[in-house]
Amino acid sequence: MDTLAEILRDQDGLVSRRQLLGLKLRQHDIERMLRRRELAVVHPGVYVEHTGPLTWQQRAWAGVLFAWPAALTHRSALRAAEGPGRRDGNDRVIEVAVDGQRNQAEPDGVRIRRLRGLEERVQWNVGPPRVRYDDAIIDVAADAPSDLDAVAALADACGSRRTTAARLLRTLDQRPRVRRRTWLEGVLGDVAEGTCSVLEHGYLDLVERPHGLPTGRRQASRRHAGSTTSRDVDYDGLVVELDGRLFHDSPHARDLYLERDLDAAIGGSETIRLGYGQVFDRGCSTAATLGLVLRRRGWDGRPTPCAGCP
Repeated sequence: MDTLAEILRDQDGLVSRRQLLGLKLRQHDIERMLRRRELAVVHPGVYVEHTGPLTWQQRAWAGVLFAWPAALTHRSALRAAEGPGRRDGNDRVIEVAVDGQRNQAEPDGVRIRRLRGLEERVQWNVGPPRVRYDDAIIDVAADAPSDLDAVAALADACGSRRTTAARLLRTLDQRPRVRRRTWLEGVLGDVAEGTCSVLEHGYLDLVERPHGLPTGRRQASRRHAGSTTSRDVDYDGLVVELDGRLFHDSPHARDLYLERDLDAAIGGSETIRLGYGQVFDRGCSTAATLGLVLRRRGWDGRPTPCAGCP
């Protein structure tokens, strides 16, 4: 059996009432340790071995011990995996997962999430226990407040090289009930295959059609210097390239993109590159800007407001 000193060492100075009782201590022993300031209360039934401020790791342990059996989830799981270099706006809140059948109170500074299949998704051998990295990424993207925030979560994960789009797709395939599942599959599939069909559909449905822009030619081919290039959308000289990359490319890949833009300029075309933010987060303002550019180039129409335009 572990001693109190070993438990405190392994849990960054935290211990639960359940663990103390398991060491054959009684309630009056715990009360005496609290009076002597050998322990201090963090949450009901959770104690720390000092009276000063808690580190993030100690607050994480406190949340897990309060809701035990539990594990860090969502951004807290990512913070634990990536270390203190990760900075999110919600570092003050510890996100903890419990089994989906449980109802658990939330103490100050802790958010409790109920997850199905918790047992299989957690790394119980790390301290504090946490949901596996790929599962945590899927959870963050699925629960993101907007599609752009979901893309940002995927971009951070793939760009850090801690995972890949193919791995995230396999994880998603094992989880039938995930919010915005079809959309996430499309984005990850695009990245894995080097295409941007989700972005192309988004541009058509959120930017071009609802705002009355002219219908562009899709995947228009152009041959130059012995090679054929394909443009995403061509409005008779105004080329819109949809950039579905989730993270920075190699210098060679970036050079190819720049070469395509230069090739378009040779033929008198103007190239505008759009990403997920311009399409999914700011589609209305993007349409308005494109309308101005198109009018400057001779279009005699005007963009029309959609139902969601401010």
